[in-house]
Amino acid sequence: MTENSSDAALIAAAAGGSEIAFRELFRAYVKPVFWVAHGLLGDRGDAEDAAQETFATAWRKLDGFDLAGESALPWLATICRNVSANRIRMRRREREHTAGPVDERQPDTVDVEQQVIDQALADRITDEVERMSEDDRRIFALCVAEGYAYQAAADELGIAHGAVRNRLSRIRTRLRSVVREEA
Repeated sequence: MTENSSDAALIAAAAGGSEIAFRELFRAYVKPVFWVAHGLLGDRGDAEDAAQETFATAWRKLDGFDLAGESALPWLATICRNVSANRIRMRRREREHTAGPVDERQPDTVDVEQQVIDQALADRITDEVERMSEDDRRIFALCVAEGYAYQAAADELGIAHGAVRNRLSRIRTRLRSVVREEA
C-alpha cells in the first residue's frame, strides 16, 4: 500500500486480512482519533486507551463494512465517541462505588516534552479550524465534534446533503495536512 491509497481500498484490503493496510489506516488516523477521545475524556491516558480500543473495535468490524465517503475518519470518530462514552459511564460508576476520597495528586513523572508537542498540535488544529469560514466551522462542529450524519447536518444548516459531504471532505483534507506537517 502507498500513501496515495484510498481509505476504501485500505479498508477492503484490511478486511481481507492485510495487517499492513490496517496499519496504514492506523497511522493516518491515530492522532485525530486521539484528539476526539481527549476532547471527550479530558485525560491523556484515557484518550490513548480509547484510541487503541477504537482501532481494535474497527479491526473487528471491518468484515462487511462499506465506507460511505472518502475518509474513514467519520467512522473511526463514531467508534471513538462510543468507546469514550462507555469510559465516561464506567468512571461515573466507579466514583459512585468508591468508598474513600480519590487521590488527585499529579503522577510522579510528567512527560513535559510530549505535552508541549501535543499542545502544539492541538493549537495548530484549533488555529486551522478558526481560519475556516463560519459555515465550515459549523459543519466541522456538527459532523466531527457532535457526530451528526451528513443529512442531519444538512437539515440543521439548511443546505444540501452533498454540500455537507463535499465541504467536510475538504475540511478533513485540510486538517490531515496540518497533522502531517506537525508529525
